[in-house]
Amino acid sequence: MHPLGKIVVAGLALAVFGGTAYGYSNLHALDEVTRDSVIDAEGETKPGEQPADGSLDILLVGRDSRSDNQGKPLAPEVLRELRAGANGDDLTDTLIVLRIPNGSKEVKAFSVPRDSYVSMPGGKGKINAAFGRAKAAEARRLRTAGESDKAKIDQGALTAARRATRQAVEDLTGVKIDHFAEVNLLSFSEISKAVGGVDVCLKAATKDKNSGADFPAGPQRISGADALAFVRQRDNLRGGDFDRVRRQQVFLAGLARQVLSAGTLADPGKLSDLIDAVKRSVVLDASWNLLDFVGQMRGVSGGGIQFATIPVVNVDYRYDPANPKATAVQVDPAAVKAFAASLIGSAAPAPPAAAPVTVDVSNASPKGGLAARVAGILRDKGFTADATGNTESRRTSLVRFGPGLAERGAEVAKLLGGLTTQQSASVPAGHIEVVLGTVYSGPGVSAGGGAPAGDGDEPITSSGVVCVN
Repeated sequence: MHPLGKIVVAGLALAVFGGTAYGYSNLHALDEVTRDSVIDAEGETKPGEQPADGSLDILLVGRDSRSDNQGKPLAPEVLRELRAGANGDDLTDTLIVLRIPNGSKEVKAFSVPRDSYVSMPGGKGKINAAFGRAKAAEARRLRTAGESDKAKIDQGALTAARRATRQAVEDLTGVKIDHFAEVNLLSFSEISKAVGGVDVCLKAATKDKNSGADFPAGPQRISGADALAFVRQRDNLRGGDFDRVRRQQVFLAGLARQVLSAGTLADPGKLSDLIDAVKRSVVLDASWNLLDFVGQMRGVSGGGIQFATIPVVNVDYRYDPANPKATAVQVDPAAVKAFAASLIGSAAPAPPAAAPVTVDVSNASPKGGLAARVAGILRDKGFTADATGNTESRRTSLVRFGPGLAERGAEVAKLLGGLTTQQSASVPAGHIEVVLGTVYSGPGVSAGGGAPAGDGDEPITSSGVVCVN
């Protein structure tokens, strides 16, 4: 049930953004939202202050929890509607950072893939495991210290888990999180139904037994279980998980557009249902004053939210030699930090330029546009790179280089997910050749992550409906 959090987590942010334009006074009803001490006291953003890094940054976390924010199990009928399987309570299935630059009413939202392989306390692992690791460690510590009150142990463990998740995101992105919001599964169907459904569009009809997806091509309005199936589907999608990420982003864009419409926020019944869903399922950091935040955010419109995903190195990273079937998403922390900084107009400084080299990228696979996407990624890394078109089909990928370019060739191979290298006298001086085989699964294999958009892939914003796979 990996993408669920992404959808329900939007409820709080969108209700808040909606309040800036239509429902300021209604936000008083959110006083009952559960609070937790997630943000370091010295890092709190006070009312009226401009964040030191030039942007107000909000971490939205979605947990695959089968309980509400009071710890009560969800009703069986709700679980059946959501098609919720085994409990994933100790995982954070969704991590989204909202960047609101100083002096700007444009909101930049970017996703951190749940399987991003990062360094964190306890050793390297997938970033969604930071929550569970810290939760278990704090519970053990409290019991060892003599605490026997289960409620106190559970709350202390949850606080530690939330703080560890915040820290893992900060360490990867270089973004100082100013505020925190967490949701679980409960409000998904309620929010999508409360707003009257969400408009989406598919390039082609699709059907998938595992997710329950069964949709025609073209524009359509979805809600409840259908909306869940839309964002869950990954089978029968050519881009797999990264096509699913675009599904989730266009759904969130549509949800933002719908929530920010006068038809939703001027309707007392819809607004009440939306706020009730948020109160039942959302946890905020203790320092977040929503009314002050709304004052700072006046002027944000439905079209002012732009969606992206952090750059990735390899979507099929085999991180454990002892278990070659185990995969994760490989990320370059320096590239992620530069990406996050660029969203507020102050990109991180580029590393010193190496000796000039041209990388010629050819496509030996049936994936359309692959060479162009990979060449674009290499250009972003400082190489002069050109797509040289298609070449004779081959299964594996290869990086070839002439004498004196072994180090740069190895660098290219690593950037593309650890490709095989080969020195060859036939490669022109000052050039590196990259041949992308049919089993290539590194960056650029789809239009997700930091790869340039492929054919027909439009940037996702909340200003209109974008058709996706």
